Amino acid sequence: MGGFFSGLFNFMTKKEMRILMVGLDAAGKTTILYKLKLGEIVTTIPTIGFNVETVEYKSISFTVWDVGGQDKIRPLWRHYFQNTQGLIFVVDSNDKERATEAQEELMRMLAEDELRDAVLLDLPNAMTSAELTDKLGLHSLRHRNWYIQATCATSGDGLYEGLEWLSNQLKKQK
Repeated sequence: MGGFFSGLFNFMTKKEMRILMVGLDAAGKTTILYKLKLGEIVTTIPTIGFNVETVEYKSISFTVWDVGGQDKIRPLWRHYFQNTQGLIFVVDSNDKERATEAQEELMRMLAEDELRDAVLLDLPNAMTSAELTDKLGLHSLRHRNWYIQATCATSGDGLYEGLEWLSNQLKKQK
């Protein structure tokens, strides 16, 4: 009988997942955050600091931290690493000139001990998944779960598929 009630309690309680969303400046992070939260496009300005919103998807409450991506702000990203379960790295895949810069920032973050257990979701816009995998050096991530989900921040295409992957990863961890 106790197993029934604990199972019922687990069924009725929402799972929570802390997500850190980062990427270079002007990649579309804030647009994505508010498209997920409000279902609409909002006018954004460059993020100095962070935006944080809770996004409900299926039975999971995602707390999404959208942190500014300007080069002067990036050293502050590390202050958001603690208790992060999922990392969304947003890449404007039309910005091929900065693909190497994006790769360097991603690899610098993934080397941090506090993010060793975080799963990685990459949200590109125009490069193919194979091209982005190569440009970001993702094949070198042998002991980390990662996934590329093609998206469009303004239309919302692919955003919920990305959350689906994150929610499945959370279920595997529990």
